[in-house]
Amino acid sequence: MHSDNTPSSLAANNTDSLRKELLGISQHQQRQELHSELNATAQDLVAIPAQLSHLVLLSERQWIDQERKLLSELCEHYNIALPNCHENEFTVNLDELQLKWERHTEYSTYTIYQTGSFETPFDNPPIRRLPHKWLARLPGEILVATHIALDDRSRPKRSLSELAQLFSSNTVIGSKVAGGSASVWSDNQIHEDGFGRILIHDENLRSRQIGRLVQRLLEIETYRMLAMLPLPITRQMIPQLARAEHLLATLIADSANLTSIEDEQLLLDEITKLAAQIERLSAQTGHRFNASRAYYGIVKLRITELREERIEGLQMLQEFMFQRLSSAMGTCELVFSKLEILSMRLARGSALLRTRVDISMEAQIRDLLKSMDNRAHVQLRLQETVEGLSVVVLSYYLLGLIGYGLKAIKATGYMINVELITGIAIPIVVVAVFFTVRGFRRMVNKQHQKNDSCGH
Repeated sequence: MHSDNTPSSLAANNTDSLRKELLGISQHQQRQELHSELNATAQDLVAIPAQLSHLVLLSERQWIDQERKLLSELCEHYNIALPNCHENEFTVNLDELQLKWERHTEYSTYTIYQTGSFETPFDNPPIRRLPHKWLARLPGEILVATHIALDDRSRPKRSLSELAQLFSSNTVIGSKVAGGSASVWSDNQIHEDGFGRILIHDENLRSRQIGRLVQRLLEIETYRMLAMLPLPITRQMIPQLARAEHLLATLIADSANLTSIEDEQLLLDEITKLAAQIERLSAQTGHRFNASRAYYGIVKLRITELREERIEGLQMLQEFMFQRLSSAMGTCELVFSKLEILSMRLARGSALLRTRVDISMEAQIRDLLKSMDNRAHVQLRLQETVEGLSVVVLSYYLLGLIGYGLKAIKATGYMINVELITGIAIPIVVVAVFFTVRGFRRMVNKQHQKNDSCGH
């Protein structure tokens, strides 16, 4: 495979131009990077015949420095200068091989090309020429491993018996692609070496068409696997969601028989716990489901771009992919939809039960206020009784003071009848004390009413 200037080298060559103004206007600092991204896969040229091996390794973004370090070591092994390795992709020639590395959000790809004629495809793939110890140190887990062999147009098409032998007697699928300019065969199986196999026969492909065709086939292989990543966890979630639905239905049915606020609060706690479990499942799978939708959309787009035409007696790639992949994606969509619906039902059930608890608590508060009001009335009656007794007590002590005063006057020599005057003073004192206490009570009540009106 031959390559024009890669986006990385283009970005490096135009660093100075990015710092300059264009027509007196400053340029966006990421203009060149974004523009190069559009041409990231459009400049590859493939010389036929050729073979390639493609690896897709799932790994966290944090491993990118380790990947760059390993690529640097590989270049040192072949005694060549390391290309610009600060970008997310680069291509390097390693003797008769060409290695292309790309770093994506959640995975990295390694594609090894080797041009030259071959008699039997897949017998000696180019990845075998790389150091085994170096390959074993690559970070991540293999999700996709594919060999692609490209036959020259000068070679006669391989017969069905040859295809059956190449694909280990598995069911072969294939079609004409690119408007009939090439034929593609595969069996969509993992063979003994751990790789899948795709055979392309050039009939009338232009050089850039070959690169685009290879890129589309590799993207179909990659994105269909990425799209299916949620399938195992989806199958595990199906019985969990069924149990959660049954439990929710039971809890909602039990809510009709509750008689106390304590039982309602216990049931609300159970529903809240169930809602937390569903939200945890949603948080764990939501990102994966959304990514799967996006990958599935890319797969459908790339298959459409192949422009397939039927080869008599063979199932087309589009038919195979949509038949198998759509079923898996349908299962994922069904579970995701169930998860969302169950979450909504839990929210509604929780809201209804919380409303019921609030109403019960309001009834309890109303009863408490009513009890407090009755207690206040009783206290008022007691207070009025106490006020009557207080009038008698105050009058008794006041009359005692009057009596002591009259006795003191009599002791000075005045002839007065202490008992007579004290007896005459009794009604006067009682009436005076009664009206004095009553006046104080009215004054306090007016002040209380005034404070209440200010508070409202």
